[in-house]
Formats: sequence, C-alpha cells, structure tokens
Amino acid sequence: MLIKSEEAAGMGEEVSMRTEIAAVKPHFVLVHGISGGSWCWYKIRCLMENSGYKVSCIDLKSAGIDPSDANTILSFDDYNKPLLDFMSALPDDQQVILVGHSAGGLSVTQASHMFAKKIRLAVYVGATMLRSGFCTEQDAKDGVPDLSEFGDVYDLGFGMGPNQPPTSATVKKEFQRKIIYHMSPQEDSTLAAMLLRPGPVLAIQTARFTEGHDVDKVPRVCIKTMHDRVVKPEQQDAMMKRWPPSDVYVLESDHSPFFSSPFVLFGLIVKAAASIGCN
Repeated sequence: MLIKSEEAAGMGEEVSMRTEIAAVKPHFVLVHGISGGSWCWYKIRCLMENSGYKVSCIDLKSAGIDPSDANTILSFDDYNKPLLDFMSALPDDQQVILVGHSAGGLSVTQASHMFAKKIRLAVYVGATMLRSGFCTEQDAKDGVPDLSEFGDVYDLGFGMGPNQPPTSATVKKEFQRKIIYHMSPQEDSTLAAMLLRPGPVLAIQTARFTEGHDVDKVPRVCIKTMHDRVVKPEQQDAMMKRWPPSDVYVLESDHSPFFSSPFVLFGLIVKAAASIGCN
C-alpha cells in the first residue's frame, strides 16, 4: 500500500505528538510540615528541576511567605486552603504527585479526599498519615508528636486569650537542632532557625475528613524516616498498619531528610513515581 507524502507527514506529526505526551515528566507538588514553608524543599526542588521535572512548592496559611498570623487560623480547612486552591485550579485533565512531610501528610490526605482524580500518587515523608484525620484518641497517639522527653520545648501563642487553649506553637531555638535536624548540615539547621514560624496547632488539631472511598483510589507510598525524633518510627509504623500504603521505603535520616539526605530522598520520590509508571 502506497502512502502519500502528505499522509506520511501527518502520521509523523501524530507519532511525534504521542511521543511528546508520553515523554511529559510528572508534576510534583511538595507540601511542608508545621512551622516550615516551601523553603524546606529547596534542595529537592533543585534536584527535580535539574532533572526536568515540574515542581510546585506550597506555602500553607501562616507559613513561609504567607502573611497570615498563625494565631488567627483556627480551622484546618483555612490552614490548608492554599493547597486546596491549587488543586481546584488544576485542569481536570492534569494529575500531580503530592509529597507531604510531617503534618503536611494531613494536607495531602485532605486533598486526596477532595481531588482524588487529579492525584496520581501521594507520598508521605516522615508524615502523619491518618485516613480520617484526628477523630479518635488512637489517631492522636499515632499522629501527634510527643516531645515531652526533651522537656519544655514549645513557645506557645494564645490568640484567643490566656485562659484558652494555645493557638500556635514553635519549637524553641535551643531544641530545634536536637529534635528536628540532628543529622542535618549545620548550615541548614541555622537557616531553619531563621525561617521557622509559629505553626497553627489548634487548627491542625481540627483536621477531620469526611469518609469516602475516593481517597483509597489514590496510590500511597510512605518514606519512613528511621531516626525521626518528631514523628517517631513506631508512630509511622502504627499509622501504616492501620492504613496500609502500597509501598514503604526506608530512609536513614532525621525528621528532615530534605536537608540530611536530599539525594537519597530525591531518588526515593522518583522511584515511587516510577513504580506507578511516571518517570
């Protein structure tokens, strides 16, 4: 059968377009934990972008360069609004890979409940992974950091008054390296001490998600941080046992692997993406 040159050219363009579509690399959306900000991911973002990936880093309410005061944020929906707005604005024909660190896992889970069709994969890095948020005492035991062994570690804010529960908290500077960054380079823990902001703890405690089946349609991968002094390994194990992910990777790091083990963390995130056909 003879093919006219015009038809051949058209077929070539079609094949080329298909190849380009297949070659489009994943879009990673990175979500920080309490008191952090998009700045936490600077090493990972650099590695991803240099490898050709599209990357978006979110500042949640009162974090990073967001101007909000943590003491005025009293609901998780308000705190997580920047991520939810981002997901809402994402075209229906696009999917992203969400990566949540620490309490950022709650943000990822809420987005997975609300925008499951737009999420190709959810990756939890030393993160709180509770299907329904903080609904039971067991949820709190598994998902809330217990730093009491280190003493009086928090600076608290009381936005609703001195006789009301605290609305914000920050780990005191003298404890930050010992608890959060003990395996990280000194310059990164110094940077963090300059940039950490009070986190809206009261708002985070209100994180509760409506039960639905869509969230279980989103594949999940956990990256377990083995020397974590914030979300301890046994807490991570307990959450994984109650809501098993599709895969678990182990990382010999502190609570902040984006500082202490950026190359390995980057490799594991890319490996997780490749495991579902995104590379």
